[in-house]
Amino acid sequence: MNTFYRRNLPHIEKDGASYFVTFSTREEFVLPEEARILVFNHCLFENDRKVHMHAFVVMPTHVHLLFTPLESDKGEPYLLAEIMNGIKGASSHSVNKLLGRKGTLWEPESFDHIPRSDHDFEYRLLYIVQNPIAAGLAKGPHDYPWAWRESAQPRAAAIHKS
Repeated sequence: MNTFYRRNLPHIEKDGASYFVTFSTREEFVLPEEARILVFNHCLFENDRKVHMHAFVVMPTHVHLLFTPLESDKGEPYLLAEIMNGIKGASSHSVNKLLGRKGTLWEPESFDHIPRSDHDFEYRLLYIVQNPIAAGLAKGPHDYPWAWRESAQPRAAAIHKS
């Protein structure tokens, strides 16, 4: 089943599809390292709950995710809006509490793309892995602690255990 919804941007959903999603902090608010850990943990928390997470990275002002929605108890895939509201809402609450701030942390819109081929999927995966390197925040893919890729799961999960 394909669905379509619109806020300011159109969002197309397709059963069985994977999604490359980007969301940004409001007014380019820079997330301190402690806040990036919280956002990282909220993204990882959804893995195997509402999504099969392939990769994600928490940058200082934005987050990139690549995931495939899982099915709910009703046998229907979780909706993109439900997934994103969960990640953005919970992480916003945690970060605001940590920093003693109030107000909106994330821009209301997320940018999403359905990879149309295996090549497109791999391109998006590598984009996530390379993003901290391209931004000058890391020298290699394992040097940035707020990046996660399913093949690197044991290492990344161990970094952020509290």
